[in-house]
Amino acid sequence: MPVLVLVANPADPELDAALAASVVQQTGGELNWLSHGIACEILEPKDEHALETAREIVGERRVDANLVPSEGRRKRLLIADMDSTMIEQECVDELAAALDLKDKVADITDRAMRGELDFAEALDTRVALLKGLERSVIEEIRREAITLAPGGRALVQTMKAYGAYTSLVSGGFTFFADYFAKRIGFDEAVANVLEFEGERLTGTVQKPIVDKNTKKARLEQLVDEKGLDLNDAIAVGDGANDLDMIGIAGFGVALHAKPTVAAAADIRIDHGDLTALLYLQGYAEDDFVR
Repeated sequence: MPVLVLVANPADPELDAALAASVVQQTGGELNWLSHGIACEILEPKDEHALETAREIVGERRVDANLVPSEGRRKRLLIADMDSTMIEQECVDELAAALDLKDKVADITDRAMRGELDFAEALDTRVALLKGLERSVIEEIRREAITLAPGGRALVQTMKAYGAYTSLVSGGFTFFADYFAKRIGFDEAVANVLEFEGERLTGTVQKPIVDKNTKKARLEQLVDEKGLDLNDAIAVGDGANDLDMIGIAGFGVALHAKPTVAAAADIRIDHGDLTALLYLQGYAEDDFVR
């Protein structure tokens, strides 16, 4: 049976009792609060178009509405993108800023994430512009310029506490992915390797690169290794290179994604933080491990 899930951003909650009641009145079903003011679920809505009805009622308020099946709701595998998903920045853009090239590189990044450019070519082009950047500068950027996305540690730690395996698979760089995966608590990290000559970047990355095919393949490998089914997985990302893994996971989530990505995903979180992925799975705030 379906479950309609309404989630607001914890930092700016707009999901009040009146709005929840209005959705229930129109869709039918049983209301259950997962976190008052932030998230609720409506069990077995009667309206055949419950999702569309809910989104129409929500209107311009910063509340996400999604419809998920009740069976197999708690997932046993999390696979997540890093840049603009588990962290708030695009690492390559921040590296470019140190060379006064951020606007140029950020434009390429944005077009690649929208699917307008070939990802591999766009990556090579951007990394080539970073040639000569010192390791110490990269370490400073990692330390000073990168921030964790809200709710990410709670998402990973909670899913792990309930038996899930967690994988950070990034088209970015191991220099960042290994570091932040450890801080957040991921079981593993997969990313591209920047090449150095001495203490400076050569302007190249090791081949083959981590791209959309790698992300999808790693999801399939993990499902096989863990004796799971694709329906046991939840995948989250924001860019075009995440669409393939999002498309085959039981829950495929577009988080604050580019319009084309959000439109293609079955589940979209436009307003909530990463804890929204826990509410989608039926976790209440009291279940969270922070």
